[in-house]
Amino acid sequence: MTSLSITSLKPAVPAARAQLDWFQIGLLAVCGVLTAGALIYGGYLLTVFQLAMIYGIFCIGLNFFMGYTGQASFGQNAFACIGGYGSAILCVQYGWEPALALIASMAVAGVAALIIGYPTLRLRGHYLAMATFSLGLITYDISIQWTSLTQGYMGYSGIPPLGIAGFEIESERWKLVALVVLLGLAFWISQRMRDSRFGRGLRAISGSENGAAALGIRVPRFKLIAFVIAALYASAAGSLFAHTVGFISPEVFGPQMSIITFTMLYVGGVGTMIGPIVGAIVASLLPEVFRGVGRFQDIAYAVVLLGMLIYAPKGLSTLGKLFRPRKEKGA
Repeated sequence: MTSLSITSLKPAVPAARAQLDWFQIGLLAVCGVLTAGALIYGGYLLTVFQLAMIYGIFCIGLNFFMGYTGQASFGQNAFACIGGYGSAILCVQYGWEPALALIASMAVAGVAALIIGYPTLRLRGHYLAMATFSLGLITYDISIQWTSLTQGYMGYSGIPPLGIAGFEIESERWKLVALVVLLGLAFWISQRMRDSRFGRGLRAISGSENGAAALGIRVPRFKLIAFVIAALYASAAGSLFAHTVGFISPEVFGPQMSIITFTMLYVGGVGTMIGPIVGAIVASLLPEVFRGVGRFQDIAYAVVLLGMLIYAPKGLSTLGKLFRPRKEKGA
């Protein structure tokens, strides 16, 4: 008896890598010009863009878990807290090199995410969202109550700037340059993972977990790895915040951090390549733009954000699709 062949005679074609369109390239160029302007003019703008770069790194990891995998996590601030306090304690109390403290804190956050994520990621939907949100609240409360370790509301001061082998970046302009380089590295690593077989598996899970499982994808394992990756990015952002500002306290890593990063991610575009970067810069600059309106600053900020969500629900980085010519039918 002969059997029917189910193998295509055509050679396998590798999956095409996602590419930026001209509108997204333009957005990145505008972000680059704004960052260069901050470097030139200095002053308070340097601090604003330093924080935007740090939040951009955080949002890239959050986008990897929420955008590519399609999962909800409201507790990534917990891993940023581990990174920030890990760097502060290791540098201030034990005299570690900032770069080594950052890496060690990332390792601790990764192990914590692995332990916490194994049972938590079995939940779905709003149950997962509530579980991760409680994780952030628990970590925030620990940072307040465990005063012998975290010094509570007094916080940690005297945290050394980022550096290695005795060299420290003390200039505010060079701090911003270093953060831009680290953001670019974080973005490159994220895109390499996104275009890999692992990344395609995550996007399949985002489309349908049951369908991905039917294709042989180990859904729990892929989700756990994505959760750990997001935690590593969050920890790195927390450490960079500590070394950039030189002071941390529990309020920095409270629930408002999740709100801020969610806003940035949705403004830029969830699941898009440049969304985390664009959203972090735009959401960081908007409060400064409306600072001149005085007590109406928050109202103006909220109105603009609502307008973006209404007229650009998929984020600013997707607006370029509005200018693409429609394909002819049957093409």
